[in-house]
Amino acid sequence: MTNSIDDVTQESDLIMLIGSNPEEAHPVIGMQIRAAVENGCQLIVVDPRSIGLTAHADIHLKLRPGTNVAFAHGIMHILIEEGLIDEDYIKNRTEGIDELAALVKSYTPERVAEICGVDARDLIAAARLYAAAPRAAIVYCLGVTEHSTGTEGVMALSNIAMASGNLGRRGGGVNPLRGQNNVQGACDMGAGPDDFPGYQKVANPEVIAKFEQAWGVKLSPNKGVKATECFPGMIDGTIKALVLFGEDPVRTDPDTNHVIKALEALDFFVVDDLFMTETAKYADVILPGRSFAEKEGTFTNTERRIQRVRKAVDIEGDTKPDSEIFIEIMNRMGYEQPYLTPAEVMDEIASLTPSYGGVSHARLDHPEHGGCGLQWPCAHADHPGTQVLHMDTFAKGKGVFATAEYRPSAELPDAEYPLVLSTGRVLSQYNAQSMTGRVEGLSEIEGSSFIEINTADAACLGVEDGERVSVASRRGRIQTIARVSDKTKPGQTWMPFHFQDGNSNWLTIAALDNIAKAPEFKVCAVKVEKL
Repeated sequence: MTNSIDDVTQESDLIMLIGSNPEEAHPVIGMQIRAAVENGCQLIVVDPRSIGLTAHADIHLKLRPGTNVAFAHGIMHILIEEGLIDEDYIKNRTEGIDELAALVKSYTPERVAEICGVDARDLIAAARLYAAAPRAAIVYCLGVTEHSTGTEGVMALSNIAMASGNLGRRGGGVNPLRGQNNVQGACDMGAGPDDFPGYQKVANPEVIAKFEQAWGVKLSPNKGVKATECFPGMIDGTIKALVLFGEDPVRTDPDTNHVIKALEALDFFVVDDLFMTETAKYADVILPGRSFAEKEGTFTNTERRIQRVRKAVDIEGDTKPDSEIFIEIMNRMGYEQPYLTPAEVMDEIASLTPSYGGVSHARLDHPEHGGCGLQWPCAHADHPGTQVLHMDTFAKGKGVFATAEYRPSAELPDAEYPLVLSTGRVLSQYNAQSMTGRVEGLSEIEGSSFIEINTADAACLGVEDGERVSVASRRGRIQTIARVSDKTKPGQTWMPFHFQDGNSNWLTIAALDNIAKAPEFKVCAVKVEKL
């Protein structure tokens, strides 16, 4: 997030919410967005479904799944053609506007309306409403990123924010809502295969030298592979062993048959988790992990806020904190690593990671921060943290407009599989249900699989609300319950992925974004049949 949650929900005059259902997937933020709208903030919802916030929106663009890039280019076309861009900001802080203008010239409202399945008049109204707002924030989530063109979708949205002067401005920015509580922190700590902590590049010889000196070991300058790239590697034999911490890809990754085939091909598979997950059933060794309440450390949340996690519960048994498991494995594999407390680990992070340079447990625990943590970049011990990024300049100097053409999704409906399936979350369950699925009350609210089908499609199929149906794709077949409504448009369906009694990921496609390698959870072709 370029801005802070409070900044977006209290300072913005308009929020453009794209591919995000925060009242279900991020309910604390969702509640704040609803409050902002009730207090006068304008709202544009861009989403294939009718979500709770749709009823409060000034405009709802119910676009076809997989067309975010075309939508963003259409908005840019209108902003440029109607002179609604910030010329001074563009001149002083950006480059490449002419190339972008040439790209979006053909993305007329009429063409984009046809691609996206929306009314051209609504597209024009949305562009004008966004441009007229003194402070306009873009908020997006997995409905933008979980596509084979997800990265291009994010960059196209960034074009809108830059061209309107809304990057580096309070109440503005481009603001992703992370899918889980410490996704941002994991990325910050070098979980990506191209980066050391703080997004210091593996390909940079100076960065390699710094970490080699600190850690006393020779490091590879070669990039690794992203998580979703591992599964093909397991099948072709280039990856022979895997250690998995706190993930359940058999339930949460696309094309479950493909995931299981990959795990079974491994020579050696280790899982560290709290429970016997579906994935852990395929492991050679299971290490008992600890929950957030049973260990010390930090989480870094969606707004770059580093927050202390304090041990609250003592438990019996042989579980260990993740850090101790890592240290034990390092020592047994021949890398001598003394035990470090979580506070000492954070001190090492600060010494090697400029954006975390002023962060320590002692500082996070100090009353002056009121338990609220610090937002990176936080360069030194006297730095207050950073609420809004890019206020005066971009990290690389001038912002560069992105110019990727719209590309359709990897798999589109046809005569055999005539419906589009998108997936997502419901309020009462969380991700793979490894914790929430064990809470009886939550399962009473929502405890089993279902598929949302448009009223017109259900009538053609002879399916009534509440009836059992078969849903099939080119990768698998499941049974589930039909929920008939107009939440989705004709030709489009939607399922949650939480429930093992009819998990949508037996159907989804493992098509990957060509940059981030995120799977295309939001678009695959299916057929629905009455049982």
